[in-house]
Amino acid sequence: MRLKEKFEKEIVFEMQKKFNYKNLMQVPKIEKVVVNVGFGRLVVEKTKEEQEKIKNEISRILAQITGQKPAFCPAKKAISAFKTKKGMIIGAKVTLRKKRMFDFLEKLINIVLPRLRDFKGLDPKSFDQQGNFSLGINELIAFPEILPEEVKTNFGLQITITIKGHKTKEEAVELLRLLGFPFKK
Repeated sequence: MRLKEKFEKEIVFEMQKKFNYKNLMQVPKIEKVVVNVGFGRLVVEKTKEEQEKIKNEISRILAQITGQKPAFCPAKKAISAFKTKKGMIIGAKVTLRKKRMFDFLEKLINIVLPRLRDFKGLDPKSFDQQGNFSLGINELIAFPEILPEEVKTNFGLQITITIKGHKTKEEAVELLRLLGFPFKK
């Protein structure tokens, strides 16, 4: 069963029963998934040509992983300690919603997380004050679309799952647990 169907047919009712919601619309839902890459340290002290190569490679890899072209994020201000200039491209992000979001989450839960080396489960303390869940992945080869010999630059991904409609952190944790996220006990 696909993740979206499972959410609509099973998880909504389990959440409603467990947290005593009066209405199905009160059940928390995943609003979006943001996949983010910061590559400022890779492009600092490089020529424009080398920066462009790194940017294109990261863009290609992110597009392969998410199925969507990334948006580039420029530096908001110059920081001499990090050797960045205002307007310099130092990151890329992809915001996934609806069908692509559920497809990405399904791939993340069923394929990528089990393929990670020394993976012992996700930490439930990775939720922020608003109930958004963040995790980092250092190994790009855990994604089935990426061939290890094609990756020239090594970088990590940060994945943030934004959940809307919850009042407590426990509701958000339970929603992700029911979706199949492997949390530590």
